[in-house]
Amino acid sequence: MAIRLSDLNPPQRQAVITTEGPLLVLAGAGSGKTRVITYRIAHLLEKGARPESILAVSFTNKAADEMRERVDRLCTGGQARGVMLSTFHALGLVILKSEQAALGMATGFSVYDTSDQLGVIREILRHAHMEGRKLETKSILSRISRAKNAGLSPQDFVSQVRKARFVSEYDGFTAEVYPRYVERMRALHALDFDDLLVETLRVLRENEQVAGRWQSRFRYLMIDEYQDTNHCQLELLRLLCKKHGNLAVVGDDDQSIYAWRGADSRNILQFEKQFPGASVIKLEENYRSTGGILAAANAVIEKNTARHGKTLWTQRGAGDPIQLVIAPGEDEEAQFVAEEIDSLVMAGKCDLRDIAVLYRTTRQCEPIETALRSARIEYHVIGGQAFFDRKEVKDAMAYLKLITYPHDELALRRVINYPPRGIGPQAMDGLSALHKESRRKRPDTSLWEVVRDLVSHKTGSLDLFASEESAPEHEGLSSRIMISLQRFVRAIEKYQKLYAQLGGGRLKEVAEELLREVGVQDDLVRAGPTMAQSERRLRNLSEFLASMQRYAEKAGPDFDMLSYLNRLTLSSQDEDADDSLRDAVTLSTLHGAKGLEWKVVFFVGLEEEILPHKRSLAPRQADHTIASRRLSEGEGDDPEGDPHSSDLSEERRLCYVGITRARQKLYISRAEMRGGWPKNPSRFLDDIPPNLLIVRDLEGPPPKQDPHDEEAFVKALIAQSLSVSE
Repeated sequence: MAIRLSDLNPPQRQAVITTEGPLLVLAGAGSGKTRVITYRIAHLLEKGARPESILAVSFTNKAADEMRERVDRLCTGGQARGVMLSTFHALGLVILKSEQAALGMATGFSVYDTSDQLGVIREILRHAHMEGRKLETKSILSRISRAKNAGLSPQDFVSQVRKARFVSEYDGFTAEVYPRYVERMRALHALDFDDLLVETLRVLRENEQVAGRWQSRFRYLMIDEYQDTNHCQLELLRLLCKKHGNLAVVGDDDQSIYAWRGADSRNILQFEKQFPGASVIKLEENYRSTGGILAAANAVIEKNTARHGKTLWTQRGAGDPIQLVIAPGEDEEAQFVAEEIDSLVMAGKCDLRDIAVLYRTTRQCEPIETALRSARIEYHVIGGQAFFDRKEVKDAMAYLKLITYPHDELALRRVINYPPRGIGPQAMDGLSALHKESRRKRPDTSLWEVVRDLVSHKTGSLDLFASEESAPEHEGLSSRIMISLQRFVRAIEKYQKLYAQLGGGRLKEVAEELLREVGVQDDLVRAGPTMAQSERRLRNLSEFLASMQRYAEKAGPDFDMLSYLNRLTLSSQDEDADDSLRDAVTLSTLHGAKGLEWKVVFFVGLEEEILPHKRSLAPRQADHTIASRRLSEGEGDDPEGDPHSSDLSEERRLCYVGITRARQKLYISRAEMRGGWPKNPSRFLDDIPPNLLIVRDLEGPPPKQDPHDEEAFVKALIAQSLSVSE
């Protein structure tokens, strides 16, 4: 293996060979940050570093997989096998699975996704008689998540609520729910997405031996998209790099746009203070966009004051001028987008997959979709339902969890009456009462053990009930329900034994037989409103089982189904259904478009109260959550907003992200009326020098095609670049 450092520009090369001590790589949009990380890994291996000593962390599975592919291409012959390329949460899962004894869950645990978490919160609200208040469970969950990532325990959160001069309504509700939520999750032997970091941090802090093991293992740590890290992730990195101190982070403070989910831009702004002696390297050459697009982006972002100064530049030339489109309303804006896309494709200038339409809020998507459908233009929406969130897939996952880990209460509750077998809410209340009683005697008793013992308590045998007449009733559970429970338990135990015998080699066969026997496949056929929908759900189920079988065969004897299913839960947090392979236009929010790029971008809705969002323009103190205040303590930028607030500087960064998604051609549009109300142009449009724009007013005459326009544009661009650099 011999990598060619000559393939890198000088700052990239310097970032690759600086291997010891803390390092901050400020990588502007399109400047080759992934290239730097992968070359750095290859360089370390070439110098003799053990693969197991290298950890590279990104924020999505897709980004981690891309890094893996690039590293494997650079390091032929399997030299990179053993390098850990992971997301933060997958790393937490690996550590916690290895340290289950220190975690206090020696029997194992399940990982709950967002829908599972919301189910737990709804259950808590119901038992606390709070469901009548019509509470938004997502708002409570969001506050719990932000509190965890800010390092606030339930006790800390409750204490701060009591001390606060102002407490929002939902802060008060969260103070009631958060302690019960943690207690309930513990009883369920479950961790949520945030727990994978919070609990990892706790285990490492409380157990020096465990911490020492992982500190010794990872000699070199590399973190991608560092501007998106939160308080908890920062503390975890501090612990992991404590022994060797070799922490290299790559990020761009100008693309810090996730404060609403807990990201703290101060982590990158204060890196040199937090890690003394750090080297700083700037990557400013852009390989993605044309000069005109970069000049506009630079002009917008330079108005932010709390940032590391840098100016993107390119050798790709000026490119086409940016088109500013002024539409009478959102319908006309959408119609223009559809017609222009059709024109570009018909002229052979690009394919549909080369085009994206970006917007600030999801509400802006509807007229765009309507216009594209009318024009018969294929499209897909980033942020649609994830494959592993589909009901048929989640039901199958629940059944498979039960044959591997029957103590997963949420999985049991999900399918104990699916397909319907007469075990309704009243019966579940009876089983819950029995469970509560059993836990008084033995706190770790699972609901599965209660149900299993119930249908075999007379003889210890599942052959107890020959018919409904011979089946006893039990504290509100009718003989019919007792028979249903027995058949359910028999099926689960039958396939527990079968899977134990056959293992992962025949997993798909076992799963198909189980789902057929309990009636899932028949129900999918019956329940579909149309035959086409039924067939699609059956295909989804078959695709899921086939992918699981492929994974099991690849893993061989090391296959662990519970670990696999937990990893799928992580995947569902950041991966959408794979529609992106279609030749279709991409529709996305600005947040969803981060990290992506397209040949042509339509950036719509640049109006005041849209971008910047109206929440960033209003007084924000009353909207701060307790967790937000914790995050904003200390030095740095203005306090970042919560899900119900936003910071103007972050809105400017969103605008910067939108502009820099375009490689060759950029359209920016605004509507004079939206939702029946007049709209003012976004203040960010004022930041872009007029000579970088060609204005198209859809109510006025078409712009004149001056043959000298291109020459004038190039001159203006050069002048703008000089002014920005000064």
